[in-house]
Amino acid sequence: VQLVESGGGLVQPGGSLRLSCAASGFTFSTYLMRWYRQTPGKERELVAHISSGGGSTAYADSVKGRFTISRHTAKNTVYLQMNSLKPEDTAVYYCSARRGASEFWGQGTQVTVSS
Repeated sequence: VQLVESGGGLVQPGGSLRLSCAASGFTFSTYLMRWYRQTPGKERELVAHISSGGGSTAYADSVKGRFTISRHTAKNTVYLQMNSLKPEDTAVYYCSARRGASEFWGQGTQVTVSS
């Protein structure tokens, strides 16, 4: 079972990034997928999630209208499109896969929003 995030980096305020999370070793289409983020000294924050079929999404208020979560079943990949980025979006972003009480995580990718 593996989740590998990519796409993080340094971006100026107002810019965009697209994060990817490639899944392997499990039946991707049966898992709810989530993106979290965490900054030092703070709890991990749920940013967005998407249902196993992709028909339902939800977002934290802090990113609503700016971030979009999507999934591509054939590629076993979940994405997080981040637009209008703000310095407070700076964090390590993690994807997770959840089914029932079982949830597992990737290693994270750093996003830094700074001029």
